[in-house]
Amino acid sequence: MFKSVLVANRGEIACRVFRTARRLGLRTIAVHSEADARALHVREADEAVLIGPAPARESYLDADKVLAAAKATGAEAIHPGYGFLSENADFAEAVMAAGIVWIGPHPSSIRAMGLKDAAKKRMIEAGVPVTPGYQGEDQSLETLSAEAARIGYPVLIKAVAGGGGKGMRLVEKAEDFAGALASAQREGQSSFGDPRVLIESYITRPRHIEVQVFGDSHGTVVHLHERDCSLQRRHQKVIEEAPAPGMDQATRNAVTAAAVRAAQAVNYVGAGTIEFIADASDGLKADRIWFMEMNTRLQVEHPVTEAITGVDLVEWQLRVAAGEPIPLKQADIPINGWAMEARLYAEDPANGFLPSIGRLDHFVLPDDIRVDTGVEQGGEVSQFYDPMIAKLIVHDDTREAAAARLAVACREVEVWPVRTNAAFLARCLDHPRFVSGDVDTGFIGEEEAGLTASAQPSPAVLAAAAGLIGLEADAQAFDVADTGLSPWRAGLFGFRLNAAPQARTAVHHAGKAHELTLTGEGGWHGRQSSFDVSGAGDEPARVYGEPDMVVVDGEVAGVIAPDADRIVVFEQGEAVELIRRRSSQAGAGAASDGGLRAPMPGKIVAAPVKAGDTVTRGQPIVVLEAMKMEHALTAPFDGVVAEVNVSVGDQAAEGTVLARVEAAQA
Repeated sequence: MFKSVLVANRGEIACRVFRTARRLGLRTIAVHSEADARALHVREADEAVLIGPAPARESYLDADKVLAAAKATGAEAIHPGYGFLSENADFAEAVMAAGIVWIGPHPSSIRAMGLKDAAKKRMIEAGVPVTPGYQGEDQSLETLSAEAARIGYPVLIKAVAGGGGKGMRLVEKAEDFAGALASAQREGQSSFGDPRVLIESYITRPRHIEVQVFGDSHGTVVHLHERDCSLQRRHQKVIEEAPAPGMDQATRNAVTAAAVRAAQAVNYVGAGTIEFIADASDGLKADRIWFMEMNTRLQVEHPVTEAITGVDLVEWQLRVAAGEPIPLKQADIPINGWAMEARLYAEDPANGFLPSIGRLDHFVLPDDIRVDTGVEQGGEVSQFYDPMIAKLIVHDDTREAAAARLAVACREVEVWPVRTNAAFLARCLDHPRFVSGDVDTGFIGEEEAGLTASAQPSPAVLAAAAGLIGLEADAQAFDVADTGLSPWRAGLFGFRLNAAPQARTAVHHAGKAHELTLTGEGGWHGRQSSFDVSGAGDEPARVYGEPDMVVVDGEVAGVIAPDADRIVVFEQGEAVELIRRRSSQAGAGAASDGGLRAPMPGKIVAAPVKAGDTVTRGQPIVVLEAMKMEHALTAPFDGVVAEVNVSVGDQAAEGTVLARVEAAQA
């Protein structure tokens, strides 16, 4: 076994690899950009090397800089993680040529599976079933349009070098094909340096089934059973589980055998994943499951496989890279119980899932489950990298128990001011369709309205907010009382003859004022504050505690006050922001004024409308590329485009008014 390992990556996967490497007694080396100088993975490593500015192309994607860091630190091995250079055959070749151990498959295997069109041709030769489609060299619009018509709509356009949903577009009718193709080609060029695409028939009730495979240098290839990654949004995985619901043993045997044949066809060594698409219209059937692609690296969702098999996949990677055989025979790799993983993204589901960036002033994750993360309180979510900030992983005896446990974990998440999808995840996990296993890749699109609805604050939220106001007032009064003054002169509560002190306050949410009344004795002279809050619900809520611990009807509430004007209450994974007094600027720049503002810095890649055009609610007005993805800013209502202030190629700063729509006249 080598004595040191450099992880050519960042964030949670770097931290994950370091955890196993430290257990095995290896020296750990991190690389980082200027933006990640204080990142968790940098502090957890034994040594760290700055490799460039924040943009990934100038740091994490710069193979020469990563290799130079390995040589400078005496790293004996390089683990690429996932993303960035993990499936770059030229980089793997350069690492091996430098005499450094490459913890991954041979470059020839990466090349064989790296381009989706070539991989499909190889799979056909190996007897692995593939989806109908077009993988030709002619990339003209005319040919691709004709092939899409031949295959039959709906079709999927996929970047040949793509992955992670990037460069992928669903097209349901011919008139949308040209625009979707141009968008997929742009994203393929931007993300992978390759604009070429392939076209596949789109399965109307698709499920995403994948098989974890592992090969060693002694000719052995095994599988570690399947995962189901069907819960997706815009082709990005959201919740993964293992094993796959509804998979009988005969189908499992057929799919895992096909996965092993696929890996053997390219002499695979290391951890890899064979991804299949299944037609779920009549359950999972072996003859309705087709090869999609192979990921020649460790997957984001590998923890669910680790949970049901008891295998540390990173340890296997390290040992196999050092020349050791796979530790277990196929018959000795079990399926124990059920595991699920939820990806916690820094994004705002109530605002079209736009990425949310900034400092993590408040960051609390559940502590009774496995959590893989690369950030911590006080850290920052950067515009330059993927917005996933943590993975929440549970393991239980049954699928129902695992789903329930993961839903509870998602509801316990507290993050501010960065927005997350925690409440959205909890709603997905609680949904009757998901609980019953009736899930395909269209689930989120079909159920999105209910999964993303931002409700009015609950009585418990309002009571917690009012409680914090009262507790702060009592604390202030107590401080004044220590100086010999009457507490009532400084506090919120006023004196009432023959009655408990009472105060009235109001908090505002989404433009609506909520009037609340607090009645109680206060907490001066060493007594704990306690009072009743009325106006929040049908019955008064009992609140007690201190400003840093608010208890509502016996339950500790997650509540913070970021500043003098705002209170944030965490409930069911949601961060509910309440204003305790209106600012003169409140509401300025809201979507209701028709102004479309850049939610983060980015590049304008499309502006399909012009001033004077008539548009309908939801129609794309400007497309912004940021955080490695394209984000369409859409018309907030039916109307006329009053102005478009940017052109394709422009760089837009956060908050810039990109365009404005005026409402249609009644």
